[in-house]
Amino acid sequence: MVTAIVLIDVEADRIPEAARAIADLAGVDQVYSCAGDVDLVAIITVADHEGIAELVPAHISKVPGVLRTVTHIAFRSYSSRDSDDAFSIGMES
Repeated sequence: MVTAIVLIDVEADRIPEAARAIADLAGVDQVYSCAGDVDLVAIITVADHEGIAELVPAHISKVPGVLRTVTHIAFRSYSSRDSDDAFSIGMES
């Protein structure tokens, strides 16, 4: 699996609709609206790099109101949540 972070610029009056449409796309795990240089940040997880090449330009970029995307591919996760999840596999709460 490949994880990528997609920074998305959207027309100001279309941010909520664009965020919902992007969140509904297969492969999109999370979408955040944010302050700063971009309007939305999407976390995507796909099977391979080809999946990113399909999802971002063919689907995310085509959502009405999306002006521009910048994609960053994640190499490794350092999240404590990921470590905690890995250690809890097979254990019941």
